[in-house]
Amino acid sequence: MKKIVLFLSCILALASCRTYEKINYLQDLQTDSREKIENFSGIQIQPGDMISIVISCRNPELATMFNLPVISYQAGSEFSDMGVSQRLLGYNVGLDGTIDFPVLGKLNVKGMSRQELSEFIKTKIVESELLKDPVVTVQFLNFKVAVLGEVNKPGSYEITGDKLTIFDAISMAQDLSIFGRRDRVFVIREQDSERNIYQLDLRSVELFKSPAYYLKQNDVVYVEPNRAKADQSTTNENTMKSTSLWVSVGSFLVTIATLIINIPGIIR
Repeated sequence: MKKIVLFLSCILALASCRTYEKINYLQDLQTDSREKIENFSGIQIQPGDMISIVISCRNPELATMFNLPVISYQAGSEFSDMGVSQRLLGYNVGLDGTIDFPVLGKLNVKGMSRQELSEFIKTKIVESELLKDPVVTVQFLNFKVAVLGEVNKPGSYEITGDKLTIFDAISMAQDLSIFGRRDRVFVIREQDSERNIYQLDLRSVELFKSPAYYLKQNDVVYVEPNRAKADQSTTNENTMKSTSLWVSVGSFLVTIATLIINIPGIIR
């Protein structure tokens, strides 16, 4: 009896190890260690981005000529009064990476971070002696990522900051489901007329070295289902096909039986 209990305990221990290997994140993480942060350059402005640029100074009237108007609109439907909201107009970055900025004209902003663009415009204004003390605020208006596949809350998420990791995106999607493969998480990135696909293994610290650890605007994160989910889907599909087949066979047999019963009456 003791040998049987020992044998079953070993089986359970092995099964637990296998589950740990499949589910846990960053299994080879070393505690109390320091590593240099790689591959983070901040979110850079790309063609197709929508950005807001607001100039302010001690004399608000002087800054007005640099700022786009604020649009007021009625929130809710035309049949309900939900109050009036305001929205900033933004600059659409053209395919050539430029924006048409008031007074300063066309500016090439491609590849700049928010801080770099802010300093660039501030320098231009001061050198042109248009304002002495400008404060330039730059924000992304369309920074979003999509998270699909085996997560608990798939969807498209808008980002307010300019630093987003793969773990941030997974957290917004309320973590992977139990059917999600931690070793086959894909990031699809379109940039500079190219589409790159990166595969990430959330179980390994090598993840930090991937260029896709820090996400960029419009990235798509896809979590592949494991074999259990795939088998479940196949089983359900086969069950539906089998049910449909047997219903058809049953209907055919009933039709034949009805014809056989009615044949004598038809002959008479």
